[in-house]
Amino acid sequence: MIDIVVVLRAEDAVLDFLSVLTPPTAPPATTEPAHREVHVLLADSGEHLALPPDLPLSGRLALLAPRVREADESAASPGPEALATALARVAEGRPLCVWTHSPADNRRSRGRLGHDVAEALDAGETAEDTTVRHAVGYSPFLQFVSELDHPLSRELVAVKLDFVNRHARHLLDSESPQHMLYTGRVPAAERYFTAGPDERRRLFALLASLDEEAASVPDPWEFATSPYETERLDATTAWIARTCDPDTGPLIEVGACEGALTDRLAGKGYRVEATEPNPVFRARLTAGPGAGDAVHVHPDGLEPLAGTRRLPGEAYLLIEMLYYGQDLDLLTALPTGLLFVALEPEVLDASLRPWLTASPDWEQIDEVVLVRPALETVCGGRAHLRKRGSTGVLLRRRPTLDQRPAFS
Repeated sequence: MIDIVVVLRAEDAVLDFLSVLTPPTAPPATTEPAHREVHVLLADSGEHLALPPDLPLSGRLALLAPRVREADESAASPGPEALATALARVAEGRPLCVWTHSPADNRRSRGRLGHDVAEALDAGETAEDTTVRHAVGYSPFLQFVSELDHPLSRELVAVKLDFVNRHARHLLDSESPQHMLYTGRVPAAERYFTAGPDERRRLFALLASLDEEAASVPDPWEFATSPYETERLDATTAWIARTCDPDTGPLIEVGACEGALTDRLAGKGYRVEATEPNPVFRARLTAGPGAGDAVHVHPDGLEPLAGTRRLPGEAYLLIEMLYYGQDLDLLTALPTGLLFVALEPEVLDASLRPWLTASPDWEQIDEVVLVRPALETVCGGRAHLRKRGSTGVLLRRRPTLDQRPAFS
């Protein structure tokens, strides 16, 4: 069996896979041979480095050092097909242990590469006994259950730091969020896990925003199975029901995703105009159990809804969706007198409350804690994270001057 390390950039091989370049069978001294064949594939340049068994760690690092580049936002995975070809060429029919990034690495370019490498091996022509190990890597919001942990000795930590200071120092103060190096991205213990196709795809989708990558698996945020999300959605439904009667005008749900809240509202007799710009989410929403005469689905996002004012309603529901830099002044143009807004408490305090204080158009008439923070597992227990809680605020449009009662 041979080891193949597939990384986005040369420094990644040292930062997350130094223990692979220096196998446990080798003594810690950097001048001794590792007695193991290792190959490194660099996705940003397409280079293949063969590190012979008799090449000491110092020689291996010397091959990687000149390939550390300036920060490059265009560095990306070449895609599963190209990776499958490259891996098959290196393997030459031999069994492999492939080491690569985590699909849930917060550096999205690394996460995409880790995802694509595993997809390539699923569809490629490498030996059936190929193993893929993902580095936990940079994942500040998730705690992973790993299966192979390599705490580095002080000597190897010193080797890693020396490599950064000699060859990647320009990345210590880089302005690139993808490539800047700081303490959390230079681990002293390297941790790895294996994952099946469904698990790794869910890990990849979990870290996406609202683009096509998030929709690459059904229910990426596990609304259907998460106790936390069930509590949040049930509490949100009850909150809306305390204010709005099902016999009044329709509710306009902005960013309905796959319909977890829509289905609950429709089940209580509400008419819902559900809007969802993402076509994959929208297709699932349309096919969901709540779809029917009580639910109409639209492709609009917040900005088109405010610009056209074509969907008047008893209330607009902005539930867990004002996280993406939307212009809050758009809310004033929505054709309704009531806004239900739910956000994490920190975001509520940082964005909505200051805007509301300065707004001449809206006043707050209710506030409720929908769900408190909780620790919860994701992706079948592969990782856990802190769900941050959700607070709902109900806003009512202030009457204009011509709507206010005259003094007698």
